[in-house]
Amino acid sequence: MISEPKKIAYAFVPPSLFLLLLWSIALLQWDLGWNLWQWGIAPRKVEGLYGIALHVFIHSGIYHLLANSVPLLVLGWLLFYFYADIAPKMFVWLCLLPGLFLWVAGRPGWHVGASTLIYGLMFFLFWSGIIRRHAPLVAVSLVVIFLYGSIVWNMFPIAELVNADTSWEGHLGGAVVGTVLAWVYRRHGPQREVHFEDEDEEMPETPETDGMPAAETGGSGPNPESPPSFSGEGGQQFGQIVDKHPDRDSQQNDSEKLA
Repeated sequence: MISEPKKIAYAFVPPSLFLLLLWSIALLQWDLGWNLWQWGIAPRKVEGLYGIALHVFIHSGIYHLLANSVPLLVLGWLLFYFYADIAPKMFVWLCLLPGLFLWVAGRPGWHVGASTLIYGLMFFLFWSGIIRRHAPLVAVSLVVIFLYGSIVWNMFPIAELVNADTSWEGHLGGAVVGTVLAWVYRRHGPQREVHFEDEDEEMPETPETDGMPAAETGGSGPNPESPPSFSGEGGQQFGQIVDKHPDRDSQQNDSEKLA
């Protein structure tokens, strides 16, 4: 059994290695003067198909990569810690499928950067917690929306008003893919515990005995020889006791005494 501190530390390993790869590529690109734009996504062009798989590894500059590094580390850790069983599969899908969306629906030009992955992670984590209704995962959803809720505006055309180079289509693609994957894999990974009651252990229902004579409820009733007793207003009859004694006068029929 892995201890909790080790589990927390292990969840940092995959996103940290991914970030190390991104920074290694970026440093080589800038140090050697490589032009890797052609490995990005060019929507609806054959030469841009490679970018569906490779666009997340390429960034336009150091500030672009710096802006993506912290969200990748935080959201990646949340994915690999809380959804460890399905995290590798989700990470791969969130790298590829938003790129396909961007290739189909993006504006002309070259689209690069891991922001499609960031939006995919954010929306997958948010909707997975809401759909599963599992308290720890709902808490993760709230943390995600608290930390990164403000960036949702960058997945709409309004983002062009702030920065014309923003690939809002890629952000939108990540959000759509993350939401769809949260629904498709809702029955995989951690689930809310459901408790079932054992019917055999339920206490049997007991009849109400308030206002009922003891003779009808199995208790110790009055002696048949005792005089009748009445309860309620106007002599309301609550029960009957039959008094049969063969040694009494034969002319006296079996009488019913009100109890």
